[in-house]
Amino acid sequence: MEDFRRYAIYYAPRPGVMAEATAAWLGWDLARGRRVPPPALAGLPAPLEDLTAAARPYGFHGTIKAPFRLATGQSARALNLAAARLAEGLAPVTLPRLRLAEPGGFLALIPEGDETALLALGAEVVSRLDAFRAPLTVAEIARRNPERLNPRQRDLLDTWGYPHVMEAFRFHLTLTGDLAPDMRAQVAQVLWDWLVPILPEPFVIEDICLVGEDAAGRFHLLSRHALTG
Repeated sequence: MEDFRRYAIYYAPRPGVMAEATAAWLGWDLARGRRVPPPALAGLPAPLEDLTAAARPYGFHGTIKAPFRLATGQSARALNLAAARLAEGLAPVTLPRLRLAEPGGFLALIPEGDETALLALGAEVVSRLDAFRAPLTVAEIARRNPERLNPRQRDLLDTWGYPHVMEAFRFHLTLTGDLAPDMRAQVAQVLWDWLVPILPEPFVIEDICLVGEDAAGRFHLLSRHALTG
């Protein structure tokens, strides 16, 4: 658990059909820490491995606390214990369903319904585990393109190490890298037809997951903590 260069808190589906299918789609099994073969799907405008290359190392997930280096004096073991204690006091979040969307130049699943409880969950995780996060370096700040952020996002970046937290939190489950608009439309049609039978209704976030990034930039599931508050 200590041999990772960065850590994060994710939502990741529990073992089952959705976890298996989405791991195959991305080509990386977060829970097992290994590559998996892609499904054979007709109608894609490019090889699936190319469409998902940018998203693959992260595994199928929804970010709750973005990747961070451990602060001096902190350990992954202590972070894991803190995440477990935190989960005991947080309630699961239930939303009606997931839908396919384009939150940027990529495809992702996003939840439908009132996200008030989801925003509260994100804020608790971000704030209460922040003592484990090392301050951003100049290079890390530059990678967030601070010149493109509005004043509130820059404040969030400076305070919490990430600009899309608190009221700016937008939970999503990434499925591709950036795609041209015409490619997004083609991929979306194939992807949605394939995904519909396996998407849960309702969609429930019932755990938080501690993940670690290895030296090759691939993320691994380290522990899962049920939300029991």
